[in-house]
Amino acid sequence: MAETPWLTIIGLGEDGLNGLSGASRDALEQAEIVMGAARHLALLPGLSCEVLEWPVPFADGIDMLLAQRGRRVVMLASGDPFWFGAGSSVTQHLTRQEWCAIPAPSTFSLAAAALGWPLQTVSCMGLHAAPLTRLRPYLARGARVLVLLRDGAAVGELAGYLTQRGFGASLLHVMEALGGPRARTRTMKAAEYSLRDVGHPVAVGLEVAGAGQALPCVAGRADDFFDHDGQITKQTVRALTLAALAPVPGELLWDIGLGSGSVSIEWLLAHPQVEAIGFEADPRRAARALANAAALGVDRLKLVEARAPEGLEGQPLPDAVFIGGGLSEALLTRLWEILPRGVRLVANAVTLESEALLIQWQARAGGRLMRLEISDAVPLGSKHGWRAAYPIVQWRVIT
Repeated sequence: MAETPWLTIIGLGEDGLNGLSGASRDALEQAEIVMGAARHLALLPGLSCEVLEWPVPFADGIDMLLAQRGRRVVMLASGDPFWFGAGSSVTQHLTRQEWCAIPAPSTFSLAAAALGWPLQTVSCMGLHAAPLTRLRPYLARGARVLVLLRDGAAVGELAGYLTQRGFGASLLHVMEALGGPRARTRTMKAAEYSLRDVGHPVAVGLEVAGAGQALPCVAGRADDFFDHDGQITKQTVRALTLAALAPVPGELLWDIGLGSGSVSIEWLLAHPQVEAIGFEADPRRAARALANAAALGVDRLKLVEARAPEGLEGQPLPDAVFIGGGLSEALLTRLWEILPRGVRLVANAVTLESEALLIQWQARAGGRLMRLEISDAVPLGSKHGWRAAYPIVQWRVIT
């Protein structure tokens, strides 16, 4: 016989008891304990069982909840608990037999219905505790984004961020307490934002407009998107490098010799489910790379402030490796000792010594060598001529 779940996670709308399904009502009637945030508990007055208020910060309540294992417990959450909600934060500590969930319409569904937006064409983001810079890849004229925010003050911060980035003409549809009697929607341009009485919970429907610079969707973004001291894989070479690294959802990159972070950042921009670890011994470059990642919306870049190969020890093994700096015999030898089979490795060399090293290793381990020679047209008197950049030798190999 299947084990009866001791925990029921109920998605709660702003209309409280009136919006609950029959299954949710039954779970509440049978509960020995109901646990939820103060706002959620206030939507269900008159509960006859024991009530526990979920503490702030949220993580502090997980142990409280797990301590009730074996009793009939209802956990209250907003809307759909598994769409930018609290559900997975709890269920990762439980077996699948210990819990069940009864979701309500998500805030995203309610917002799309309020605005008449086809939800499948809209980007949805939960930024309750995340930086607003995560919006950066989505800021393109004509784009629509639904954003969940922590409170009214955060809406003002969003308006300021958009204006600062050149998107002050964007429309903000500020939606409070959707699905309940307090629901209201107000609309204004980001540059003209003046609301001071926005209540929680709040969602914003963003229609992006303005002269701000959008991030292109493909690798090889312009160098001026990245703050750097000259230590950067230039745009054209970076595009070829990312094509060779070939990011796939769920994969991890090691970026050895992080520099400005441009390769790791473009890897992370490829898909929200890829990860990257950068290895950089220079603290100034390390800080600059992290700042670039945050500014371009991929603050999930992880940093190891150490030289390779020493800094590689103890790190999760990658699916792809890029060597942009610090290339040496010792590094390649150590990589071949620790990397599993099937890892894609790309190394770029500009000096004769590094080029010779790659030639030796290509003879030993195989792979493909490419020589990249790029020239730009520049003024030459009253006409133009070609100015060549230093050639790059690129080695692509699978371990």
